[in-house]
Amino acid sequence: MEAELIELRIDSGIATVILNRPDKRNAINDGLREQLISALGRVQAKKEVRALVLTGRGKAFCAGGDIAAMKKRFEAPAGEVAFNGWKRQQRVHYAQALLHTLPIPTIAAVNGPCSGLGADTALACDFIVASTEASFAWSYINRGLVPDGGGMYFLPRRVGLQRAKELIFSGRDVNASEAHRMGIADRICSPETLLSDAHAWATELSKGSKTALGLGKTILNQTFESSAEDIFARGSQAQGICYTSTEHRESVMHFLEKSAARKGSS
Repeated sequence: MEAELIELRIDSGIATVILNRPDKRNAINDGLREQLISALGRVQAKKEVRALVLTGRGKAFCAGGDIAAMKKRFEAPAGEVAFNGWKRQQRVHYAQALLHTLPIPTIAAVNGPCSGLGADTALACDFIVASTEASFAWSYINRGLVPDGGGMYFLPRRVGLQRAKELIFSGRDVNASEAHRMGIADRICSPETLLSDAHAWATELSKGSKTALGLGKTILNQTFESSAEDIFARGSQAQGICYTSTEHRESVMHFLEKSAARKGSS
């Protein structure tokens, strides 16, 4: 039986996904990636889930790609290395895109070191809450690699192009305080309250209409690649859908009923 490398819990509409290779600092191998894809698919399929929190088991959030798996790739015949790598990249990109495009608020609760592909995975979430013990590093350069989990897309959007280049070219560690100042982390909290704080924020962010949240997130994710005209057009289409939603109808009727009650009592 395959080990449980991903834990999924759902409580009060909040899904918690836990990377569960603590002995390997939650480094991502093929097995963990496939289980993460499966867990995200289950989250997306459950109507009751309104937000997601992603964290790591043990002292690390995620150490990035599994080094042992990197070594194993060298054993393939020379003529197969590139194509095998291409196939693996398709799964990496699929997992990252699935996380990035989930139509619900997503929060990375970074409990410790977060490097390489782990740092990219945190950035694929909408928000990052960092423990004071967290650190971030785009350490691909130390392995002769470039960021392949979305870091070259997500990081410049958080910290600006020049700062992103500096972090990616150097591969240096960024502690929680500096990460917060840079805009990598949105909030900092104590290790003891990390998950409870992330869950509380997830609950706050997901109180509104799930229809409006999902449509709004999809459009916002495309903001920097789109013209104002494109965003207005997509917003108009989304608003048309919102007009027909149960949440919109119930909200309008509730407001009017409260308004009528106030007038009747005056």
